[in-house]
Parts: sequence; structure tokens; C-alpha cells
Amino acid sequence: MKKFLPYAIGLVMISVPFIGTPQYPLHLMIVILIWSMVYTSWSLMGRFGLVSLGHGAFMTVGAYVTALLWNYGGISPWIGIPASLLTAAALAFIVAYPCFQFRIIGHYFALVTLALSEVVRLIIMATRDYTGGSLGFTPNREGDGTSLYALQFADKETFYLVVLGGWALSLLIWKLVDRSMMRYALDAISEDEESSAAAGIYVTRTKLKITVLSAMMTALGGAFYCQYQMFVAPDVVGGIGISLQIIFAVVVGGIYTWMGPTIGAIITIMMTEIFRNIITDLRTEGIDLAGLDTTVYGLMLVLFIIFLPKGVLGELLDRLAGGRAKKQAPATQPADSG
Repeated sequence: MKKFLPYAIGLVMISVPFIGTPQYPLHLMIVILIWSMVYTSWSLMGRFGLVSLGHGAFMTVGAYVTALLWNYGGISPWIGIPASLLTAAALAFIVAYPCFQFRIIGHYFALVTLALSEVVRLIIMATRDYTGGSLGFTPNREGDGTSLYALQFADKETFYLVVLGGWALSLLIWKLVDRSMMRYALDAISEDEESSAAAGIYVTRTKLKITVLSAMMTALGGAFYCQYQMFVAPDVVGGIGISLQIIFAVVVGGIYTWMGPTIGAIITIMMTEIFRNIITDLRTEGIDLAGLDTTVYGLMLVLFIIFLPKGVLGELLDRLAGGRAKKQAPATQPADSG
């Protein structure tokens, strides 16, 4: 039964656009799938102790490179997206290689990536004549808004299938890494780098591989976000806020399970919608609670780290595994004291 569950879920998700799903729920599902890709990408590194606070930079690169090539060069996103992935990979290599080579790890590595996220955001702001700066950037629409060449679709159903394929690809990559020898090497490195190197593991090369792969997957999520929303701004896909949002969602869902980031995306995006509606309703009554969502997110992150460090899905799986272990354990009779 467990073996066929992923296939059953896949069939259900593929059927969603063909059963007359209303537009608003379909929109939410598209957004959840896009962010799930980004969160899954971050968890590739995060689960091995490589805590990056700069993944907003890679998402920004994916979105802006694709859009800029289309607007100023007429280059199709089918070429622009691979170009953005290569750009993100190059950026990840340039930043990560010196860090790994000179053993900049832990919170020092997190601070370097945090600076990267802010630098990319400031570059977008400084080049506002081309990128629109803080006002954002809108890709040119092709014809009536539907063009396979421009990867633009007026209907949400088609884009849902495109994003569903990207989400499935991100899960596949997560599983392949989890079942590869790289996973064991990264586990060893996260425990003790010097002992791993002494055992013959190429520490810098292995960490670079997972970092570059994570950056490219995140850039793909950014490109999809831009193509779907047909708008991108530096604070929407990048900056410190987005990087922290990524970490929060992965921690909530479960960093050590392949579906954990997706569960985190569902929880956080639904929370965002709820808070948006609450804040809007309160503003109509003259009550301004701007920043309520950020406050609640911060409080929840602290509580999850303390009480549910493995996230919602991770904790659930642990409880189920514990229950099965108890059922399978042989019953023992207490010794007769008489």
C-alpha cells in the first residue's frame, strides 16, 4: 500500500486541472508548488548542516535573468531559464568555494550567505533603469498572453501542469541525493570535516556539488514564479525576508523528510492568506495591525525549534514508527513474584 501511495497522489494532482477546479484554489496550488520547489531546494543543504541565509539571491537570479533576457534580448524563457540556472550555479560556486576551501562553516557561513542575499537585492535596486528597482519588473506579454515560446499561459490549468512537473523534478532530485553515496559523505562531513577528509572524502568538492545543485533548483523556482505572476520585485523573491521565510517553512514542515518542505509550504501559504484576510478586514474597521504575520511567524519558528525540531511531518512519522515498533515488539509477561 505504502509503495503505491506516491503514484496515487501523483494521479490525483495531475487530474486537478481537468475536474473543474475553481480558479482561486488552483492559484493557491500553483503558488504552493512553486514555493515547495524552493523549500525543497534549500532542504538539500540545510539537512546536512549547511545553513544558507542567501537562497533569496538564487531565486532572484532565476527570476530576473529570465525576465531581462526576454524583455531586452527577445530570448525565450526556454533558453533564459537554463541561462539563469547557470548564472545561479556560477554565483553559488564563487561564494561557496572560498568558504569551503578555508573552512568557513556554521554561523560564519550563514552570515556570508546572508550578505550575498542583500548584495544581490542591492544590485537590483541600483540598476533600476533596467530592472525597475524597488518598483519591480514586468516581463513583456506575447500576443494575447498565451505563448508556448514565451512560456506564458492565460489559463491557470496549463501553468499548473508546468509547475507540477517542476515540483516533481525537485522531489526526484531530493530522493536521488538521499539514496546516493553523496548523502553518506555529507552526513559524515556534517559530523566531523577533518575525520571525513582523513577517511578519503573530498569535503570541498562534495559540499560544492550540493550547494550548486541547491542554487540551481532554487533559481528554477524563481523563474517559474516570475513567469506565473508576470511580475517580480527584489523584496518579493529576494532579500533577507525571503531567505528567512524559506528556513521557517522548511523547519515547520520537516527538514529531514522529502515531503516536509511541501507540507511547510502548505501551512505557511495558507497562514499568509488567513493573515492577509484578517489584516484587510481589520483595516476596514480602522485597526492597523501591519506586521502581525511577521510577529506570529517569528513566534512559531521559536516554538517549532523548541518543541518540534523535526517539523510537523517528521514528528508525525516518528510517532507512527514508534507505534508500529510497539505493536511488533513481542509481549513480555511480568515475572511471577510468588
